[in-house]
Amino acid sequence: MKRRSFLRGVGLAAAASCLPATQASARAAPAKTPRILLRSSWQTVNIGDIAHTPGVLKLLEQFHPTAEVTLWPSSVGDGVDAMLRRRFPKLKIALTADEKSAAIKECDFLLHGSGPSVVGRKELARWKAETDKPYGIYGVTIGDVDEELKILLNAAKFVYCRDSVSLELIKSKGVNCPIMEFGPDGAFACDLADQASADKFLKENDLADGKFLCCLTRLRHTPYWTIAAKKRPFDAMKHARNEEMKEHDHAPIRAAIEAVVRQSDMKVLLCPEDQTQMKVGQELLLEKLPSDVRARVVWRDRYWLTDEALSTYRRSAGVFGLEMHSPIMSIGQGIPALVGRFAEQTSKGFMWRDIGLSDWLFDFDKPEDVARLIPAVLALAKDPAAARAKAAEGQAAVEKRRRETMVVLGQYV
Repeated sequence: MKRRSFLRGVGLAAAASCLPATQASARAAPAKTPRILLRSSWQTVNIGDIAHTPGVLKLLEQFHPTAEVTLWPSSVGDGVDAMLRRRFPKLKIALTADEKSAAIKECDFLLHGSGPSVVGRKELARWKAETDKPYGIYGVTIGDVDEELKILLNAAKFVYCRDSVSLELIKSKGVNCPIMEFGPDGAFACDLADQASADKFLKENDLADGKFLCCLTRLRHTPYWTIAAKKRPFDAMKHARNEEMKEHDHAPIRAAIEAVVRQSDMKVLLCPEDQTQMKVGQELLLEKLPSDVRARVVWRDRYWLTDEALSTYRRSAGVFGLEMHSPIMSIGQGIPALVGRFAEQTSKGFMWRDIGLSDWLFDFDKPEDVARLIPAVLALAKDPAAARAKAAEGQAAVEKRRRETMVVLGQYV
């Protein structure tokens, strides 16, 4: 038996040596490492804008583990660079003009990450002009389509809109990309963690696991002019609209906080999604609450990064308010999350309908929706198990859809 096995091995080796050189080298050559260029990381003053990138990176790590990924960011300052490298130590980040040019030359596929629009359309246009390599757009909201954008969308291998309103819009504008479907915001997959910082903050503020709700608020227009680094001029029209609507929008939130404190054993944590919201939470929520309620409300007075924020949400009983991406990250982790929206926002809030969470979506321009808010927030506080079960259904819907989108990406990398 040993002799026959030896002779068989010799015969196979000899046969292989007789193969044409091209066939022999094809058998011997290792599979080529796919290289993906991720255009993402739009700004760092908002933990939701930060979350897009680690969310998509997590999906690439999970579904395409052999891929080499290069990030082309707009900004990774304020500690975001280090945070991303801690979680994704193999990640390459193209920061200089030469690094970006090299990435265009070396990478096989350009993936435009999630955002409020096709934020990186100039980079898509450059990729399209300088290469004949494929690209795709992942988890974006689209509010309008001009001729230039239509050309870019049509040439993409896929366009995944993060809400059905955007999807219907691009179809109505005559976009004919081969694959146009709903695709969840990449931030659903964000799994960053800074447990030590979260532990310290919760201990300092006597917030016990599962015994508090996180509340996030905002003005109709983000007052970027108050953030020195943004260098934005004062916008009188947006400021006037903020002033006009701030009490209309925050009175229901305060009423929900009062109901939670007085009718349950939960506390409430007021926390920011962007750098302008600490002041908003203090002036429009905390300072206007009755003293007995305020005693069980914690106000976070400083901005944080996505890893600490998400670690805190994981320890809570749920999230509610007028922001979007803290709820997105929360549902991605199975944490209950209610979303308030209004006309000044993009259509992104409607993704809650697309993932089966319509009951947790509240349009603050509709009195009947505002009236639903207090009972819904109380339900989070009084029946956390039922809320977790509902959150899990939304999480499952998201996970199913993103698996399907990653299969499509796999056709090109």
